[in-house]
Amino acid sequence: MNVIDFFSGCGGASKGLEQAGCNISLGIDFEPNAASTYKANFPDAQFILDDVRNITVEDIVTKVPNITEEPLLICTCAPCQPFSNQNNKKSDADIRRTLLDETHRFILAFNPEYILLENVPGMQNVNPNVEGPFCRFLSFLSKNGYQHLKFIAKSEEYGVPQKRKRLVLLASRLGRIEEPEKTHGVNGIPYVTVRDAIFMLPALRAGEVSGEDPVHRCSNLDSINLERISLTPEGGDRRNWPTRLVNKAHKDYDGHYDTYGRMSWDKPSPTLTTRCNGYSNGRFGHPDVNQNRPISMREAANLQTFPSDYIFSGTLTSMAKQIGNAVPCELARNFGLAILNHFNRVQEGQE
Repeated sequence: MNVIDFFSGCGGASKGLEQAGCNISLGIDFEPNAASTYKANFPDAQFILDDVRNITVEDIVTKVPNITEEPLLICTCAPCQPFSNQNNKKSDADIRRTLLDETHRFILAFNPEYILLENVPGMQNVNPNVEGPFCRFLSFLSKNGYQHLKFIAKSEEYGVPQKRKRLVLLASRLGRIEEPEKTHGVNGIPYVTVRDAIFMLPALRAGEVSGEDPVHRCSNLDSINLERISLTPEGGDRRNWPTRLVNKAHKDYDGHYDTYGRMSWDKPSPTLTTRCNGYSNGRFGHPDVNQNRPISMREAANLQTFPSDYIFSGTLTSMAKQIGNAVPCELARNFGLAILNHFNRVQEGQE
């Protein structure tokens, strides 16, 4: 099964679908560092570096002229920031809100057997009195003969060592498709933890880069933040500090305790964001009390279930953005398996 990955970013969804057994034919994104990362990890795939609004059907046909000779899956994980609860500056005027609409013309042109959409849960709840991009997408699919299923997936229930809720849409023109069965947190199978994901990586100091892996690098900390994290136990946060170290804005504020927090070894991590390289941006402190630093980019990538040799291009800040924006590979792998299993049942006349 061929895959066109719209809004591919650095390739989290593509890698998971590849691991499931799909053929990654084409990635599309407009961000140069993400494009460099993608091309480094998918050397046999084609890539278009451009805004999707500028891309034509003919551009894709030129890149992959035989794209419809095999069953086709279109993956569309449009930017989530316009719908994210983490975004305090959401606006109906944000042009990224309508990027999902751009995929309609490609679906009409290529008539894919399957469509996979992943985004933040808030995408389906934005301004319910106005037909938004997600509602338009559902109407478009129904009008064009696609049966679809939408559900909220908890990444930790699919083997990802991270708590991350996502809106998922699976659509098929070959018949009704079911929600993939959960693999963890059921039948006595425990969640994958931070320890499982990063324990094996070499220790670092704040600001250090591993001599063996340039992606195993972390942000530096100033003296006050070094003192703060040194007084923070595993799983702890600013509630463990003396009053003199607490920011003025936090002294009389009861909430947002993840900021300046350390992760816990034996739980899934909190949701990684595009600023997961910063100690003050969330519970991104390393769980080892002997490592007073934020998590490294390799550790962040492991928590997103990227392969341990996955290549990332760009600065540390750019890597954090790419990793935080990515679909966890293991989540995408599970969805890819569900799609391939459905297709095989259709071929065998079981659907």
